[in-house]
Amino acid sequence: MSAPVISVESLTGARFSDQLLASANSGGCASSSCGSSTRPDDVDPAIWDKIKDHPCFSEEAHHYFARMHVAVAPACNVQCNYCNRKYDCANESRPGVVSEKLTPDQAVRKVIAVANEVPQLSVLGIAGPGDACYDWEKTKATFERVVREIPDVKLCVSTNGLALPDHVDELADMNVDHVTITINMVDPEVGAKIYPWIFYDHRRYVGVQAARILHERQMLGLEMLSARGILTKINSVMIPGVNDQHLIEVNKWVKQRGAFLHNVMPLISDPAHGTYYGLTGQRGPNAMEMKALQDRLEGGAKLMRHCRQCRADAVGLLGEDRGQEFTLDQIPGELTYDAGKREAYRELVADERRDRLAARSEAIGMVKTTSSGKSLLVAVATKGGGRVNEHFGHAKEFQVYEASPIGINFIGHRKVEQYCLGGWGENATLDGVIAALEGIDVVLCVKIGNCPKDQLADAGIRATDAYGHDYIETAIGAIYAAESGVPALAAIA
Repeated sequence: MSAPVISVESLTGARFSDQLLASANSGGCASSSCGSSTRPDDVDPAIWDKIKDHPCFSEEAHHYFARMHVAVAPACNVQCNYCNRKYDCANESRPGVVSEKLTPDQAVRKVIAVANEVPQLSVLGIAGPGDACYDWEKTKATFERVVREIPDVKLCVSTNGLALPDHVDELADMNVDHVTITINMVDPEVGAKIYPWIFYDHRRYVGVQAARILHERQMLGLEMLSARGILTKINSVMIPGVNDQHLIEVNKWVKQRGAFLHNVMPLISDPAHGTYYGLTGQRGPNAMEMKALQDRLEGGAKLMRHCRQCRADAVGLLGEDRGQEFTLDQIPGELTYDAGKREAYRELVADERRDRLAARSEAIGMVKTTSSGKSLLVAVATKGGGRVNEHFGHAKEFQVYEASPIGINFIGHRKVEQYCLGGWGENATLDGVIAALEGIDVVLCVKIGNCPKDQLADAGIRATDAYGHDYIETAIGAIYAAESGVPALAAIA
């Protein structure tokens, strides 16, 4: 029997507002360990307490919790061949891009506005659009002012690492316990192909010398963070023919120095973005190349596979961006933070997470007991909440899971153009969606029409809406069991 239907959408929609307010007025969560019972067995309790509501550091949390980035740090001390910062851009979704730069005071107004309207908000990050540690005074001022208003929000910075060692002690003093460092190489010869120049100690360096300085500062910063118990995620951009094979060595180096996660991301290389790599024809990796590299890295530093390569002003759950709802011209001049919605949301989500964990454990147990030995790649259309709850034609991305004798694991996502607009689907768009689903065996969604279902079948991809609103792992477990001849909860349509 399926678990009762609940989703992030239902928890935050208008029809749920009365329940949120009632819970808030009753004092919020009465449990002293709200959500903690969802801790995986292999995660230390102290670590879990830091990551359980952080959507970037916990794959499980990203189904329920949101992040926001404030664009207060435009200055940068490193030029990357894959980066072209833009400060007034609303239509590109990539790092280094924002619609508007903010002062620290403007950032505080925006954070309060978002916290009052987005109850999933748990993390405030500064990821540029330059470098948070190089533009340090603005970063520091923003954090200090925000925590006075919203003391329970987690603080997070993203940096290239060059100026990081200068500010580790201050980060620790401000209780910043999550830091992301972009590390694309540990060999300066490789680094010289990625970084044209750096600005360090009041002068500009180029070539191998620049890459060597950057490498040494990145390793020092990582070691300092690890020594202070600050969790560190390493971002690496996979650049075919430049550092793709070298990232295996990067993974070893960062694991040895205490990195908590390693996030390998595909190069975004579009000539329209105006980057050096985009303009010179450097291609990015395809989805199967990404998976092959990530599979080779298993056993090294723990991998993050749910990254969405967010804008520097992103707002919302990973995979969505509500930033355009919170531009300065839409935010009142005076705001007061109301903690009620966020507190009520956490209480309600705690029960949902416990239910999902139990369902997930049952599904994984069923998969492990099968004897097929095969692997199945499943793409899921979801709005969040860990459920199959999005129409195929409305999906802008699919979350990809692999079911095999070792269990059910999230391995990535495939971005697509929305196929159905206004009740009509475009064949050219559907062709693009099918191409993006290369290598996928089964698609799960809450609804799909006969036309796209048939065209997927012609491409060797089965699609079913038989598991609509089920937990993702429950649906995948049933499909895998059916593939193996084990009685399942339902049959593929």
